[in-house]
Order: sequence, then structure tokens, then C-alpha cells
Amino acid sequence: MDPKADVRRLLEEHGTTYAAAAGIKLTDKPAPLFRLLVLTMLSSTRISAGIATEAARQLFAQGWRTPERMLASSWQQRVRALGAAGYRRYDESTATQLENLSRHLQEGYDGDLRRARPSRARGADALIEEIGSFPRIGPIGARIFCREVQAVWPEVRPFFDDRALETAQRLGLPTDPVTLAGLVPEDRVAELAAALARAHLAADPT
Repeated sequence: MDPKADVRRLLEEHGTTYAAAAGIKLTDKPAPLFRLLVLTMLSSTRISAGIATEAARQLFAQGWRTPERMLASSWQQRVRALGAAGYRRYDESTATQLENLSRHLQEGYDGDLRRARPSRARGADALIEEIGSFPRIGPIGARIFCREVQAVWPEVRPFFDDRALETAQRLGLPTDPVTLAGLVPEDRVAELAAALARAHLAADPT
């Protein structure tokens, strides 16, 4: 058995991050971090990852890529954009929560999510607590955020949630996060975490 070969195959099949799938070119700047936060919120309800990703793309296509622009949109405009993506069960409540999320970021962080960036000593645990306090995100959403943002915030790396580690165990890969991350270059750890999440969903779509 060759773990590195197994990981290469896993990345080839499932290695697109959810941020990339939503059209987010993730960098350590306020606008792309806001877009990741929006994607995180959309992914934190009982909705499929594909619909959440498409909903994010629809919102960003309207130009609502910063908290200021999201707040300038109307509730009805947001409902329509979410509905066009098939995000219908939660479209009305989510349209409201997008406003609340943007206002929370504006008022608490001056619109700049980098103010929530943890120190290396505090790492992912601190970030989960902070991001989990944002409207409609909670601890599960905060872990989604950590999985993706580790691509640009090395203080969070390596981060794999419980489902990713369960998938790693099922595939015969290491379950120690540092050892697992060591199977890929440092700049691909987020892709590996996403690949394990996607492989989990493929094996157990519920």
C-alpha cells in the first residue's frame, strides 16, 4: 500500500476545494474572505453542497462580493438569487441572515475578516469559536470555514474535521492530522481536506 499514491488518486478525483467550486480565488484579503464566509453560511444548513455552491455563485454574480454590496441589495433580490440556484427551502430566512452576517462583519470587524485571524498558538480552536458565533454558522459551519481558509491562513493548518478523519481511516490513510497533511505539499492541505470531505459525501450522501 502506498499512501501517497492513494492521496494522489483522491486529489485527482475529489481535490477541488469548495471555495474554488464557488468561483472564489481565495487570498488573504477582505473581499475573498467575505465570499468564503458567505459560502460557509450557505453550507451550514441542511442543503446539498452543490446547491450551496451554486447559490454562492449566483449571489456573487450579482456583484454582492463585499459586505457593503450585500447590504445594498434588497431582501427580495437575495431571495430571487437564492431561488435561481435551487436554494428554496431556506431562501427567505437565508436572505435575512445574509444581511445579518454582513452587518455583523461590518460592525464587529470593520468589514475585514482578517481581524478574526488567530495566532498560531491559538489556531483552529479559537477560530472555530469565533466564526461559530457569526449569524447562521455555528460549530459545523465554523469547521467548514477552517477547512477552506487554511489554504491562506497557515495558523489553522493542518485542519481536518471528524468526517475527514473518518474517511481517512476508511481509506487506510493516517488519522493523525500532522501525518496526514505530510502526504501532500503544504499548499495542498486544504485540497486534501476538501477531497476527504467530498469522498465522505460520495460514500454517505446523507
